[in-house]
Amino acid sequence: MELRHLRYFRVLAQTLNFTRAAEQLHIAQPPLSRQIRQLEETLGVELLERSRPLRLTEAGRFFHEQSAALLDQLEQVAEATRRIANSERQWLRIGFAPSTLYDLLPELIRQLRRSEDLELGLQEMITLQQVEALKAGRIDIGFGRIRINDPAIEQHVLREDPLVAALPCGHPLLGQPLDLARLAREPFVLYPATPRPSYADHIMALFANHGLSVRVVQWTNELQTALGLVAAGLGITLVPASVQTQHRADIVYAPLTETSAVSPIILSRRAGDNSPLLTHCLALIDQMQAVDNNT
Repeated sequence: MELRHLRYFRVLAQTLNFTRAAEQLHIAQPPLSRQIRQLEETLGVELLERSRPLRLTEAGRFFHEQSAALLDQLEQVAEATRRIANSERQWLRIGFAPSTLYDLLPELIRQLRRSEDLELGLQEMITLQQVEALKAGRIDIGFGRIRINDPAIEQHVLREDPLVAALPCGHPLLGQPLDLARLAREPFVLYPATPRPSYADHIMALFANHGLSVRVVQWTNELQTALGLVAAGLGITLVPASVQTQHRADIVYAPLTETSAVSPIILSRRAGDNSPLLTHCLALIDQMQAVDNNT
């Protein structure tokens, strides 16, 4: 399957007429018919009911909707690429762990998007994936929660986010002082399961440093999945305090007595990368932190 197949089919699906579609595509009708047949053979389905009038099959309607969206996205990517190549736009790629979206990252994204000549790429990934993406040049900056020892990567702790216990409504521990020793007796929902090392290793190390272990009854890969299972009563979990901004009626967040129970928000970048756009991004972060410290 090639791009021309998708482009030809989009025009045909819009016109539902081989003659008009061929005219718009500036090709003869027989080659257009052959290309559509090739597309159907590749997919192994009939996309058209070749009757009068021409109609799309159910599979054809689905393929038209999905492939048209792909072509639109591809055209946007191509246009942005041309602008970047012509120095009309700049391109900044950010990798982020989901839990960092509850802190300073949304404000940073809002400020960066004010620049009309900036193309912003966002990709959800945990810290370990960010490190590999930084070294491969797929992203320019990352926001995660795990310290990584790699000479190719510079890391900077932006903030130490206190950890809070996420408990289902009505849990017996609600209203009591909570420490790690008490929580260690509870079943845990822990995330992410893969890849490692990850936030889960940070949580287990926190308990291990106090001579405790965690009894994991369920692993998940997503924070939201973990919270959903906590709400269902499967167990409890620990989340960064900033997650509390996402209010849920079926979960109660409770602070811990240990001040050492924290999860850092860590900025990762390529060592020695002093590009103007990255420097601008770092300056914005410094300004935001200065404002937060003065409030």
